[in-house]
Amino acid sequence: MKKLTFDELPLGGFAGLTEKRFVTDRRVFNAGNSKAFDGLGNFVYLADANFQPHGETRMHPHREIDVISVMVAGKISHQGSLEHGQSLDTGYTQVQRAGAEGFSHNEINPDDKENQLIQLWVLPDEHGESAGYKVYPPSHGKLTKIYGGNKQQQATFYSKTALAVGQFSQGETASQSGEVMAYLTKGSAIINSEKINARTLIHSDNGIEFTAENDAQLIVIYHET
Repeated sequence: MKKLTFDELPLGGFAGLTEKRFVTDRRVFNAGNSKAFDGLGNFVYLADANFQPHGETRMHPHREIDVISVMVAGKISHQGSLEHGQSLDTGYTQVQRAGAEGFSHNEINPDDKENQLIQLWVLPDEHGESAGYKVYPPSHGKLTKIYGGNKQQQATFYSKTALAVGQFSQGETASQSGEVMAYLTKGSAIINSEKINARTLIHSDNGIEFTAENDAQLIVIYHET
């Protein structure tokens, strides 16, 4: 099991936020951070960001990429061509599919204190999809899929790469088989018999067994079956 911790990475950022980039896949980032991991499946990017009080990303476009935002602490006010005016509170996840038509967005911290947001990018399995937007509430005590699945269902955007998010209290457990990348956004946990602290990314070829030591949030990326 490989690990990458927050303290190992350089601090970057832009506009009104600072961030550390844990995944900068070489298929997309030609000169990425040498310590950052490549992704899994079509998952190509993960950044852990803190928005300054009233900080924002500023309006910017995306095309042919799926952008997932997981709110760890605080909130975000969403502006853009998809669901303008949406608010994302602690524990919520926002999924935006750019497709061929693309979208523009600006994410803003409306509060007087820093927040924490995880942003992930996944390349679409097929180009030419319509743009779309979905929001998922916090899931407590279990991992809930928020991305990936077949074309016959509408709960999540189609992809052979899947993402799930869960909020856990002390002693609660979760597992995922196969090749897995997992990011512990907050709290501490035992993963595959090893203590893992907040803001740590792991990559396991043989699944994960997770037990929360305290209030924790876990993001899991895996191959859809």
